[in-house]
Amino acid sequence: MNELNATVMHRSEVTHGLLIMRVKPDFPVPDFRAGQYAVLGLPPTAPRVAVADPEDPPPDPAKLIRRAYSVASGSVQKEYLEFYVALVAGGALTPRLFALRQGDRVFLGKKIVGMFTLSDVPQGNDLVFVATGTGLAPYVSMLRSQYDFETSHRTLVIHGARHSWDLGYSRDMAALASRHENFRYVPMVSRPDGEEPPWPGLTGRVTSLFTDDAIEGLLGTPFDPERIKVFLCGNPDMITELMGWLEARGYREHTRKQPGSIFVEKYW
Repeated sequence: MNELNATVMHRSEVTHGLLIMRVKPDFPVPDFRAGQYAVLGLPPTAPRVAVADPEDPPPDPAKLIRRAYSVASGSVQKEYLEFYVALVAGGALTPRLFALRQGDRVFLGKKIVGMFTLSDVPQGNDLVFVATGTGLAPYVSMLRSQYDFETSHRTLVIHGARHSWDLGYSRDMAALASRHENFRYVPMVSRPDGEEPPWPGLTGRVTSLFTDDAIEGLLGTPFDPERIKVFLCGNPDMITELMGWLEARGYREHTRKQPGSIFVEKYW
């Protein structure tokens, strides 16, 4: 299919069902802002992984299957685009993406778009990045894109997953935290039973840090929408719950028409 215009140059599975994939386009990597998303696609005839659910009805053989994914590579990286993808067994595209191997061809949209960026954050504001699962991807891009760790603002990354082995990019985040005093990484697992060795970190859902008011202790300051901007990415239920918590403290969602202090990217 002549629509396939990019090549898989690297793939690594974080664990079963979580994939980091680098795609090199036939064209120059488009300019983009960290936090934005691109479109990947494959034909319905592309192979699917064995664990995929049966397709009923099958997709239209005449149409490319396309889905949007947040870019995880930095905006200064001009050789490839990196994506962090979760397998959805009943999904149309991810069972096909997981079947790809190095050298295979894929469709990549030529435009990278989205509002989930740092462009509208005033300089010097503290940042709280909250993610579940692959919702960490846009923050990885932001932190790789000439992010200024030397300013006085603080950055807190909270990443929730079911198990410790589902915490993609955890080594990268921990390394940043070890090098920068104003950067903190807080991984959480919601199902710690069966971890060997036992999980030493925080447990529960990321929302519990807010509802139990532990978040201000982690950040080291009370929440103030004028000084602290909050980014939410991933599970819509998490986003809805934290939106309510934040709105009760004077926060409102940032939109094109109305500036605010909550930036949102729902993944389904």
